[in-house]
Amino acid sequence: MRLPRLTDVSLYSICFLVLAVALVDLRWLHWFSFADNRLADMLVKQHAQSRLPDPDIVWVDIDNHSLTDMDDKVGRFPWPRYVYGELIEELNRQGAKAIVFDVELYEPDIQRLLDDKVLNEVVLGTTNTFFPMQRLDPLNAEEGIRLADYAKALDLKARGTPDPNARVPLELPSVIDRSAWGRTGLINFREDDDGVGRSYWLAQDVGGWLIPSLPARVAKSLGYTVPDGFAVPNGNAFMLSWVRGGQFPHTRVSFSDVYTDLQKEKRQRPPNEFAGKVIIVGSSASYLRDFRVTPVSSLMPGVEILATAIDNLKRGLILTQAPRRVSYALVVVSFLMLLFALKRRWNLVQIFGLLVLGTLVLVMAAYAALSSSLLLPVGVPLLFAWLFYFLAALRAYLRELRDRARTEGVLSRFLDPRLVKNLVAEGVKLEDIKSETRTISILFSDIRGFTTLAETRPAEEIVALLNRYFSMQAETIFHHGGTLDKFIGDAIMAFWGAPTDDVAHAEHAVACALDMAQNLERFNEDLAMPGVVLDIGIGIHTGSAVVGFVGSKRKLEYTAIGDTVNLASRIEGETKGRSRILASVVTREHCAELFEFRDLGEVVVKGRQAAIQVFTPTRRAAS
Repeated sequence: MRLPRLTDVSLYSICFLVLAVALVDLRWLHWFSFADNRLADMLVKQHAQSRLPDPDIVWVDIDNHSLTDMDDKVGRFPWPRYVYGELIEELNRQGAKAIVFDVELYEPDIQRLLDDKVLNEVVLGTTNTFFPMQRLDPLNAEEGIRLADYAKALDLKARGTPDPNARVPLELPSVIDRSAWGRTGLINFREDDDGVGRSYWLAQDVGGWLIPSLPARVAKSLGYTVPDGFAVPNGNAFMLSWVRGGQFPHTRVSFSDVYTDLQKEKRQRPPNEFAGKVIIVGSSASYLRDFRVTPVSSLMPGVEILATAIDNLKRGLILTQAPRRVSYALVVVSFLMLLFALKRRWNLVQIFGLLVLGTLVLVMAAYAALSSSLLLPVGVPLLFAWLFYFLAALRAYLRELRDRARTEGVLSRFLDPRLVKNLVAEGVKLEDIKSETRTISILFSDIRGFTTLAETRPAEEIVALLNRYFSMQAETIFHHGGTLDKFIGDAIMAFWGAPTDDVAHAEHAVACALDMAQNLERFNEDLAMPGVVLDIGIGIHTGSAVVGFVGSKRKLEYTAIGDTVNLASRIEGETKGRSRILASVVTREHCAELFEFRDLGEVVVKGRQAAIQVFTPTRRAAS
């Protein structure tokens, strides 16, 4: 079974097909979800410029400067753990609200165990220090720790009846005393299928055990509002609401600057610089390569993502994605508008305007919704609406190409191909050429004695001869701007004045007849067939005729009909014994100043009672 071509499919069919694909994709496939993501990323990035970061969240940055500067003081990174202990003591002395580490403390420093002990002594004297842990990808189901054995130490909550044998590979902060593990949380980067991180874990459910993220652990300890039971629509994760500043939005101080000042007898930094602040210790050093892709930056430090998550939970700036039914509604509404436009027979330019307007409205609505922490999924509905427009435009383009080719093919049968190309380039279509009554000049030409010749020569030779002759005379007709109506056996019918306007149609017809007579002389010379000398008769008449396409759907011919046509044919029949070219008095009157005519008197033609006067043009009149 042959599939229908795009040009044969109606716009209604295209509209309903694209709508069906859109609904199926939204419900099951999700192949085009990238449209929602890309548009949302653009809007979220722009909207972030209107939101200032929380000034009470400060990042102590292990930056490139710190790595270089601390070499002489404590050695190469990773630094001895007592360095972190001294920092914690100073931050607590200043009254920091929380101290959150985004630094790996997963393995003891076997070369400097005393340093780890110093850190632990400091940590155990605090209640506001928090440490990271990471979930690893398991190689098999039996790998990892049994959560039931660690639930108390990690202060894990349960959902329903947890699996007592549930296991998960975790990198725990083994450097820190187990009694402080209740202040740990996951810092796993949560990226979508396209590799972009747009949300942060609140908790991960493993066999009914809820392992909290570090931001959620900090937020709960500080009394911030966290969704109850970590029950959020995005699967135990929440959409991040980004803030102004791009790669480094939150207040940032160099670890080296803080630590160096700490060692001085006379301190230069403000004595209560970190009072009441949530301090996050992490790294932006390029050497440590802790960078991730987010909607606002392709090189966002992991610690800044952590800071943004804590900022969001502290201020309740959690983005909520609109329910999926909103996407369905937007798709249906957009296609109802397109169907309305089709019903009203709007052209593609009008539909384009409708889509541009609809796109602007939806994008502006999605941007405005971000101020209420609502993420509207408008990308997929817009994508499919524009997909419909693209297919409709492609269909129109292919139809235009097909119609142009058809128009060119039809017109080239009776007009000069060069003229046809110009007409088609100007947008002339077959339907634009209407049947109408025009004043035209008609030329009939017939080969004399052709029947006798055809009876004495092989058919192949006769056909070849005719083809050569017709090709030569057709080029002459086209050269003079004529319309080649048809070949009738060995006769030619042509006319001037339609379908293109030609005020000098009589002049062009007579000039063409004179050139056709000269062509015959050259043709006979080139023919060089013993006993074969062709002669022709040409009749020309000017008058009113009906011109237009006549025929069936399968075969159309552009022709002239009327008494003028019959009379031109009858005049051609009177050429024998009189002159090779005969023109009516009407034709002569239209171009008497341009050609010299010899009066051949009156003739009575078949089908007419009254005699008509005929003339033969001899040459162009002297100017």
